[in-house]
Order: sequence, then C-alpha cells, then structure tokens
Amino acid sequence: MSRNSRPHRLHNNRRWRRIARHQLKIEPLCRFCRDEGRVEPAVIVDHVVPHNGDITLFWTGELQSLCRDHHEGKKQRLERRGYDTSVGLDGWPIDPRHPANNPANKPVPMRRG
Repeated sequence: MSRNSRPHRLHNNRRWRRIARHQLKIEPLCRFCRDEGRVEPAVIVDHVVPHNGDITLFWTGELQSLCRDHHEGKKQRLERRGYDTSVGLDGWPIDPRHPANNPANKPVPMRRG
C-alpha cells in the first residue's frame, strides 16, 4: 500500500487509530486463533468484509481483531479465493462457499450391479 494511496490515508489518521485502539480493547485476542482453540494477542484491526476503498464501509463496517499471522495469511487467502479452506473433523471443507460444497462438485456414489 503506497503512502499516498487512499487506503493508507484512511488507516493513517487519528479517527481510525482511535477506532482501532477501541477494537483491540474490546477484543484483545485474535478471533481466528480463538476459533481454533488458541489464545494469541491481536495486533491488527481488520474489516470483516473488505472495504475495497469504499469510504462508508471503511468507517461503518464490522471489525475484528487478528494476530499478524492470521491477518497476513488466512484472511488474505480467504479474500483472494472467496472462501475458507479450513476443514472439519471429517476432512470436509467447513465453508459453504468452498467449491467442494457445491452440489455440482459432490462425488456421486457408484452403483453396483
């Protein structure tokens, strides 16, 4: 993100820093780590739905607190792909948006006889 880009200017202002401090105060642990059963301090405030430069969504969108690893890894992969690749205990993807959960992609049982 260039220093003169709009997202940089939005994140580098007093109002955003105040909002980010408040978010980290009310949710001090990484949300993704929590969902995985781990405890890790959050250091980054992230928009749940990417704002993509939309000023209204930037200021009013839902926020979450994340550790650096999840923000720069899992969250960015999720945004690029459009779905989460995490799997459940059965080995099947848990995100309903995952291509494997599309009925057209489900394996068809073989017929015998």
